[in-house]
Amino acid sequence: MSNSYFRRSIASTRLIGLLILLSLFACGGKSNTSMNRETIYTKNAPEPIGPYSQGVRAGNTWYFSGQIALDPVSGQMADSTIEGQTKQVMKNIQALLQASGLEFSHVVKTTIFLKSMNDFSKVNEIYGSFFTVDFPARETVEVSRLPKDALVEISIIAANKK
Repeated sequence: MSNSYFRRSIASTRLIGLLILLSLFACGGKSNTSMNRETIYTKNAPEPIGPYSQGVRAGNTWYFSGQIALDPVSGQMADSTIEGQTKQVMKNIQALLQASGLEFSHVVKTTIFLKSMNDFSKVNEIYGSFFTVDFPARETVEVSRLPKDALVEISIIAANKK
């Protein structure tokens, strides 16, 4: 084997070692398996309707399950209109954020699922009223059906230096 092969091999090994060190530094010297993980739960948001958590904190990032317009007290759909459902979804998200010591300003990513893209402007207006500055990244998609035949579902990711 040539010297250039060995030089490339040593350089590759050094690069891999450097990447490992950088990844350890990025997560505070801890491996991903020892990362702080916490399940989020509040009675002020609807109970999960399946085998999932309302939210999970991993390190400084919070992942919240999609919210539909379930009333947290009755467990029933709060409204039959897209406006009423969107307001309830955003209230449910607000309850999850508050239970985690967060605000809408901590939201970095959202995904909106709509039964009909014809409702986009109505949802957008209500959704936007909950944010003041620095809107999060987002995508909106139309889907054929949502749980409990909801008209809208929104999931979020939030981050904070805690």
